[in-house]
Amino acid sequence: DYHDFVADAAILLVCVKPAQIAKVTETLRNAGLRPDTLLISILAGVTTERLESLLDTANPWVRAMPNTPCIVGQGMTVVCGGRGVTADHLEQAQRIFASVGRCAVVEEHYCNAITALSGSGPAYCFVIIEALADAGVQLGLGRDLAEKLAAQTMLGAARLCLQENQHPARLKNMVTSPGGTTAAGLRVLEEGKIRATLTGAVEAAAKRAKELAGS
Repeated sequence: DYHDFVADAAILLVCVKPAQIAKVTETLRNAGLRPDTLLISILAGVTTERLESLLDTANPWVRAMPNTPCIVGQGMTVVCGGRGVTADHLEQAQRIFASVGRCAVVEEHYCNAITALSGSGPAYCFVIIEALADAGVQLGLGRDLAEKLAAQTMLGAARLCLQENQHPARLKNMVTSPGGTTAAGLRVLEEGKIRATLTGAVEAAAKRAKELAGS
């Protein structure tokens, strides 16, 4: 139904799967798109250069990578500009995404890495929350309580990291008493190669984002 609204739009958010973008840009061209309309894409892996090529107009494109915590006003989004994008265009995009969390301007060559880290990152966090809750259940806690404890603990740790502006390792050390419970738990995490596993997940996601750019 968006066809009928294109001609009057000052800003259009393009929120589709990468495989759908060719059809969308064709519709935009045929719907009387204004040459000054700002287009903001959240398509993973699709560069501004490709978007400009597919649309084949002078319209400015801003590429954005938000994540699902935007649903609860705690999102993390980055934006970058393509050909002809001005500081005002970027500021408009920032205002949109800052209304649902934090937003930063970056250079486009960082986008695949950011997609892999913060775009896909909530899924990694959900797996960790689920695993912590499962452990709580195994130790006798009720499922609802275990999930609440795990989720709130991750939320609190994240806020502490952001508000204190300290290195995560320093905050980790604040929790870890010599010979205590946290030290025992951390030893198991390190033996399980949690760092290497998370690094591998982010690298695999970044590789896939690069592949999507060529599809």
